Amino acid sequence: MSTVVSGVSERLHAARRAARQIGLLSDERKAAVLARIADEIVAASEDIVAANSVDLERGDADGIAAGLRDRLLLNRDRIVALADAVRSVAALPDPVGRVIDERVLPSGVRLQKVSVPFGVVASIYEARPNVTVDITALALRSGNAVALRGGSAALETNAALVRAMRSALESEGVDPDGIQTVDDFGREGARALMRARGLVDVLVPRGSAQLIETVVTESTVPVIETGAGVVHIVLDESAPLDWARDIVVNAKVQRPSVCNAVETVLVVRAAAERLIPAVAAALVEAGATVHGDAEVQRLVPDAVPAVDEDWATEHMSLDLSMRVVDDLDEALAHIRRYSTMHTESIITADEGNAERFLAEVDAAVVMANASTRFTDGGEFGFGAEVGISTQKLHARGPMGLPELTSTKWLARGAGQTRA
Repeated sequence: MSTVVSGVSERLHAARRAARQIGLLSDERKAAVLARIADEIVAASEDIVAANSVDLERGDADGIAAGLRDRLLLNRDRIVALADAVRSVAALPDPVGRVIDERVLPSGVRLQKVSVPFGVVASIYEARPNVTVDITALALRSGNAVALRGGSAALETNAALVRAMRSALESEGVDPDGIQTVDDFGREGARALMRARGLVDVLVPRGSAQLIETVVTESTVPVIETGAGVVHIVLDESAPLDWARDIVVNAKVQRPSVCNAVETVLVVRAAAERLIPAVAAALVEAGATVHGDAEVQRLVPDAVPAVDEDWATEHMSLDLSMRVVDDLDEALAHIRRYSTMHTESIITADEGNAERFLAEVDAAVVMANASTRFTDGGEFGFGAEVGISTQKLHARGPMGLPELTSTKWLARGAGQTRA
């Protein structure tokens, strides 16, 4: 056994021991632990910002992409927002102990199916220090220990956050080994985490399509797949101009580096002359670059010619691909080809088209007349999210507390034996 595997294994064994204590904490105790974590993060904000500055300087020297840099950045306001998110999770109902099903067998044995913690929840992610806090809060609130691999880009930031959170557990009389990081083991630590079958109960990757694909294909532990966001908005013939303009701009510009930002806008031909010039002008005014097909270029002289790769690209920047389609059928065909099954939206005043879109599109979240930026655990009322699951097993869409629990059957008898 290599030194790295041995070191990761030791930490995961410690996490499993801590998980036994955390899984038995009462609703009130778990909420108190999270409140203390929020306080400790704010109290340590100066140290966290200083650590983040080291990561940012290294990232700038390495030429980190603008989108990843934005995800990496922590300032005082973002740290306060992280703490507020933890408090929101603390205020949510306890997901553990919910009775999901119950019945009495003919023998008189009483059965209950109840929600229980997984045990040890792990996450591999990159340049996202908010995930360090969000997934820890969600894991602890659902009675789990957590093991983290946050990537080299956020090494110092994540270390400062983990120190603050472990300190909070210790202050509350909870085993601090319930929060573990394998960042100091580098990529080998991530590989050991992916293969820690029997020590990690579920692994959630967050990051680039390449990172997610690596985790899904190389892991021997169960994985909940979160996906890249090649997100589409369809503007159909009846789309009100103000809705089309405001929703597309919001979905692209508000925070372009996140997975629920729109990447491709498909405009039905009958609405092209009416909608494209105004929508594109609003995008350009907001700092976006439009990559358009020939029809879009005719209507938007400043548009960059789109290439085939654009339709499959998650830009994670102020770049947006725009294409004219003949009708809703062609828009749906384009989405079936290029969608990553994250979020898709249609802007329309035609109720029939809206309902058809909602029924036919296969994605974790399908919308009509709303910005794709609403695909978010906080916006859905989860307080925070583990990620956006694009798979179809167990969890799909924004993942909150219930998705970090499993189930078990409780059987209560009075001496029954099976005939």
